Amino acid sequence: MEKKKLGLVPKLIIAIILGILFGQFLPESICRVVVTASGLFSTFLKFIIPLMIVAYVTMGIADLSQGAGKLLVITVCLAYGSTLIAGTCSYLVASGLFPSFMSPEAMEQIAATADNSLSSYFSISLQPLLDTLSAVALAFVLGLCLSTMKGKEMGNSLYNGMKDFSSVIDKVLHTVIIPLLPLYICGTFTDMTKSGKTFAILSILWKVFLVVILMHLICITIQFIIAGTISKKNPVMLIKNQIPGYTTALGTQSSAATIPVNLECAKNDGVSEQIRNFVVPLCANIHMAGSMITITACATAVCLMNQLPISLGTVIPFIMTLGIAMVASPGAPGGSIMTALPFLYMIFGAEAGNPDGPICAIMVALYITQDSFGTACNVSGDNAIGVIVNTIYEKWIKK
Repeated sequence: MEKKKLGLVPKLIIAIILGILFGQFLPESICRVVVTASGLFSTFLKFIIPLMIVAYVTMGIADLSQGAGKLLVITVCLAYGSTLIAGTCSYLVASGLFPSFMSPEAMEQIAATADNSLSSYFSISLQPLLDTLSAVALAFVLGLCLSTMKGKEMGNSLYNGMKDFSSVIDKVLHTVIIPLLPLYICGTFTDMTKSGKTFAILSILWKVFLVVILMHLICITIQFIIAGTISKKNPVMLIKNQIPGYTTALGTQSSAATIPVNLECAKNDGVSEQIRNFVVPLCANIHMAGSMITITACATAVCLMNQLPISLGTVIPFIMTLGIAMVASPGAPGGSIMTALPFLYMIFGAEAGNPDGPICAIMVALYITQDSFGTACNVSGDNAIGVIVNTIYEKWIKK
């Protein structure tokens, strides 16, 4: 009788629980071993992510028989529009609810955990061949040109070479990346728990935390209802299919690191191979609805507690700017807030918005404690966009 293998979601849940237990009960020396192993895997993951984007996005666009340029524009517009709407709604909710339960003392205690992360015993310097934004741009150029030129203005040699390269990356993902994701997640939660981050937000600002999480869940639900309505698929089933991707993002805190699992979720949603290989890696880098919800809510909270003026008129330009700037941020946990730092002056003002100042330090600390949930919202929305784009392609573009 064949043994039943443990699924990815149970493994991820076990990794999260073990990480919390390790951080809570094991000595720092042993926790640093786990963090070191997780850090080594993270370094390799950062090296693979740009290659993954080049392989998957290029082949996803190249395999589109018609309308590659149209689908690219549609996908980018959907992702950017979703990010803008999510950030605007986040401000409206936060400005209405947060004044009733915010306090400066709470933020000071949260900020105290900012520099408590465990250090690895050693690390390896492995620089990616491309940065994330360069990988996306290269994939656009190669994919669009291959889609229109293969078999017409040029032969199929480059196409076949990219297809083989995509198969190599796929092999790496399924034999190395996915099996070791639980280790990465375990190390992340070990560090967060040992440094006090895991429980700090729950014990001090749990109301803010719950409001932000609730906004994420509502955002995901609305996105899949829209996707289900357009595609005539059951939104409940679409949300159920997304659970592995959501759980993976909770642990990795990286949209890009969740790409391999999210591709499987898109497959279960019935998204065709060429569409999912195009949309999922692309949206992992340009669709930041969850991160925008968190950043906007945290910025609103910081303003309220420090008596800084804030209004929809100052928030909208900030959201529009950040929606573009964050394209380069998904490669690592906390990437979105680090990308946002140079633009916080648009909300906090020139003095309070100094990236090296205490106000921004508090902002970073508050965001990091909720980063994983924002990332999980990001990747879930990626697949909702995938379902919509797949429907548009099948019904109106593909003939």
